[in-house]
Amino acid sequence: MNILVVYSSNLNKSIIKEVFMKYKKSFYQIKSNETIFDSLKEEIDVIGYYNLPLQDTSKYKEFAKNVKQKDIAVIGIGGSTLGTFAIYQFLLRRKEYDKKLHFFESTDPTDIKLRLQKIDLNNTMFIVISKSGNTIETISIFKYFSSLVNMSSKNCVIISENDSKLTTFAKKHNMKTFEIPKNVGGRFSVFSAVGLLPLAIIGVDIDNMLLGAAKIRNNFFSQGSFYDAIMEKARFMVENKNRFNINVVFSYSTSLEGFNKWYIQLWGESLGKFNINGTRQGLTPLGLIGPVDQHSFLQLIAEGKRDKTITFIKVEDFEDDTTIPLNTMDGFDDLTYVDGLKFAKLIDEQANATIESVSNLKDIPYDVITINRVDEYNIAKLMFTFQLLTSVVGKFVQINTYDQPGVEAGKIILKNKLSYAKD
Repeated sequence: MNILVVYSSNLNKSIIKEVFMKYKKSFYQIKSNETIFDSLKEEIDVIGYYNLPLQDTSKYKEFAKNVKQKDIAVIGIGGSTLGTFAIYQFLLRRKEYDKKLHFFESTDPTDIKLRLQKIDLNNTMFIVISKSGNTIETISIFKYFSSLVNMSSKNCVIISENDSKLTTFAKKHNMKTFEIPKNVGGRFSVFSAVGLLPLAIIGVDIDNMLLGAAKIRNNFFSQGSFYDAIMEKARFMVENKNRFNINVVFSYSTSLEGFNKWYIQLWGESLGKFNINGTRQGLTPLGLIGPVDQHSFLQLIAEGKRDKTITFIKVEDFEDDTTIPLNTMDGFDDLTYVDGLKFAKLIDEQANATIESVSNLKDIPYDVITINRVDEYNIAKLMFTFQLLTSVVGKFVQINTYDQPGVEAGKIILKNKLSYAKD
């Protein structure tokens, strides 16, 4: 940057000197909503997750109807399983399925053995998921299972990139494969084969699920009401990120515990980056479950440091009439006001009371999302909303939302350590 600086001397003479100032920007300008939106529209054909809700699902349903096994073992980790588990856990509280999903993610040997006890290895369909095809946890567990049971086209299907080592292995052994597009990141892949195939196999209405995601997608890109809500929320978070750096999702249903875990990966791995100016960005995600965490974390929210925003998530209709009975215990006269109350009503009022108490403090930013009912359509709407919100925030802070360079160093160190130990 060239700057002309004028120095005046006591001799009334002026000296003009050219100075070259070198600096590295440690700031950036928060762009307008219109600029951010235009940038997102340019990504539609580049970032693959945007168009997943519009895909044809016939190949998944065709494969699913021929699966006879009752136990479905999903082998994967992170983005390969968290989204599927979130949807499955959410729906499982409301509906029973003839088939069961079992998730093998951890290399904890006791966890592997415990989960193995719940399936019949000789009557299980194995779904092995790894975008890169070389994920150490996934391949290690797959290798172990292959030593216990003969893996073949009859009991094993592979989901990976079309040119990965895992796909090559599958084709060599005549196993069915489904592709994860290269432009769909793992944590954005739940509406690809990663989630659609295992959910279709157990009987989830994946078409209705994609309709929910498409509702949000189309409304956002046509700048409807969801566009306004997502943009407003993202802008607030970015403009206040130095003050409110922790973003809490407070879900009032244990069926959303899997969603909380999925959100934590999506938010943390997507937004914790260096931006284009080399400055560190990131908003720390936390997932809470109500009313349980009213008895743990709420105290910190209420009287602790003001560095948190809260998104409360409620379920409007649990479709469950379980009721607190009348007069079954003596000595609790001070709690008779709950007698005859439905548990669904109780948890809803617990959420409302917590929301009101936070509102009364007047210095904690919060919003409320209400899920109409427990079904595929509504959980997909929720998840696609958070995917779009993540993309918008990433655009505002000027990072690459879709990579994860910060986790690669640990993978390299692990590989070197294990290779050295083997040698």
